Amino acid sequence: MLDLRRLQLLKEFADKGTIAAAAASLGYTASAVSQQLSALEREAGAQLLDRTARSAELTETGRLLADQAEQILALVEAAEAVLDERRGRVTGRVTVAAFPTAAVAFAPRLAQSLRRHTGMQLVLRQTTEGAGVRQVSAAEADIALVDDWTGRRPDTGAGKLRHEHLLRDPMVLAVPEGHRLADPAVPVELERLQDEAWIAAPQGEPSRYGTDALLAELGGAPAAAWEFEGLGTILSLVSRGIGIAAVPALSLSTGTGGLAFRRLPEDAPSRDVYMAVRAASLRRPAIGVTQRALKEAAIDVQRGMEEVLDRIPGHHPGPNGGRG
Repeated sequence: MLDLRRLQLLKEFADKGTIAAAAASLGYTASAVSQQLSALEREAGAQLLDRTARSAELTETGRLLADQAEQILALVEAAEAVLDERRGRVTGRVTVAAFPTAAVAFAPRLAQSLRRHTGMQLVLRQTTEGAGVRQVSAAEADIALVDDWTGRRPDTGAGKLRHEHLLRDPMVLAVPEGHRLADPAVPVELERLQDEAWIAAPQGEPSRYGTDALLAELGGAPAAAWEFEGLGTILSLVSRGIGIAAVPALSLSTGTGGLAFRRLPEDAPSRDVYMAVRAASLRRPAIGVTQRALKEAAIDVQRGMEEVLDRIPGHHPGPNGGRG
């Protein structure tokens, strides 16, 4: 009998091209993936990988099995979904992967909504950029909360994924409490902030896209900008007077003290938050219940965020409504 999880690893290896890349995608060590693929070879009774000291590639048999693995896994998941649906009971484990600020904002609401389903187990994981969709695609997670700064609807993976928009998250300016812009009477004029010590996420992190877009018309972020991973870390540094930062409003739920926030112009960058789920799992009652809970939580989160934004002083637009 072929182990389904090992088939998933084989499929991921075929997609990524190397054991190291497959391991990184799924959150395993390379040695663990290699061991599991060796176990799959024993189950299959055939050599699936042609290994050398530095690399590995699929044999003809390995390619054949990898091609079939995706269909096998989808059929198994669809069958499980039908059985769950026929039982009519909301049971089983549902794993939700979320980027950190979404995890903080959604976790209490989601737990409160789902606690009445005693046959369910909810697992909420914090993920790094891009990992949520990869985990859902690889069946390592059932649902992912993902953010997008481009304004384009996320890729559906040839129809294998479904995305549903949950909320829109605008950027706000975070400054230390002693900064001149902590005074709501002082207008936020972006052109006067070019010489500030900006703190931003490293290149490649989603929120960095928003910061770069905000500062693009000023010639880009200053060369001396500080780069740190994690919005929580960035806000902590701002609170200590290290610099200023533009952050998504959803990050205000982290509750860091020593900060003042200002609204940015309406045309400032913002991100969209989506819920991603495998199409093959949509018939599972537990998935449907979790989707509805997430949508209800999103309405609550959006409302709470807007209430917070209403209390934040604006940027004082000029007479023509521009950035002045």
